[in-house]
Amino acid sequence: MSCQEIVELVTEYLDGVLDPETTARVEHHLELCPGCLNYVEQMRTTARILDASQPEPLDPVFRERLLDAFRKWR
Repeated sequence: MSCQEIVELVTEYLDGVLDPETTARVEHHLELCPGCLNYVEQMRTTARILDASQPEPLDPVFRERLLDAFRKWR
């Protein structure tokens, strides 16, 4: 498995949705490649932080302006 494949599969790997064979290939690569291991750990940490954060409420006026801009954009 290449480093590029790790980048492409990192989300599925961290979500635990890869098939067992692909998971094993990813983990084998991570054992051999400190750069990819660091990348995966950074992605794992980022995901944990984002999962723990609470979104701030959106001002209703701003929300409507934003939605209006999206409608006009299409």
